[in-house]
Amino acid sequence: MEEQELDAAQAAGHTDNGRIGFEGLPNTRDLGGLPAADGRRIACRRLLRSGQLASATPADLARLGGEYGLRLVVDLRTDEECAEKPDPMGELSGARLVRLPVFHGPASGVSRSMQDMERVARQMMQGEVEPAQLFVTLYPHLVLDDDGIAAYSAFFREILDEREGSVLWHCSAGKDRCGMASVLLEAALGVPEPVIEADYLATNRFYGIDPSAEGADPMDVLNGVDLRFLHAATAAIEGAYGGIGAYLSEALGVDGDAVTELRARYLV
Repeated sequence: MEEQELDAAQAAGHTDNGRIGFEGLPNTRDLGGLPAADGRRIACRRLLRSGQLASATPADLARLGGEYGLRLVVDLRTDEECAEKPDPMGELSGARLVRLPVFHGPASGVSRSMQDMERVARQMMQGEVEPAQLFVTLYPHLVLDDDGIAAYSAFFREILDEREGSVLWHCSAGKDRCGMASVLLEAALGVPEPVIEADYLATNRFYGIDPSAEGADPMDVLNGVDLRFLHAATAAIEGAYGGIGAYLSEALGVDGDAVTELRARYLV
């Protein structure tokens, strides 16, 4: 069997892109081991990214609470998504839940309630929506709209307030809203850009899809990630703030002192 070429994160020592071998959570990953500022790495079992937790098995939840010492769950989904698939906090007794919706209403292709997905699928079948362009258009709203800025600003505050155990943040699939939160946090921790992009793209491997392939199924585009989407967000940040560093400071309130504290706490 032909060996798969390592991406930038794997080549830098982030084994299997940090994937945790849970039974019901295919895209839950530990940022621990990613290279970061000053030759250090992100500490293991502290910062976890994920899709929705409703599909977690009892064994998965026991591992999160025990092996990973989970103390904070940040849910970035809409009210409708949360109602359909609520987080199983009753089985995560040591953790607190904070809800920080990046969108308060439906966002086609990003929010993933049954109604949202049925609407987008119908629009795709009728030729009203081109999936890739949908995400290229939507991604800047993740980072520039008031709801997104409020959510990501509070996300950083919550991480800074949590001094022990691990933090897990998630949306529905763990790719767009969660993916952007991960990009911003990794940037604050000094992870190199090629590694940030590799971590972002790893979602496709764990869902077994390649949205950028010629002739890709439109649903693969809807269910995966593409650098075109991420670059649309970073270009919007560049245009509005001049770069991610200024965006973190001016829009999200993550100033130099906050960055220093984050790095002191989460890098080894």
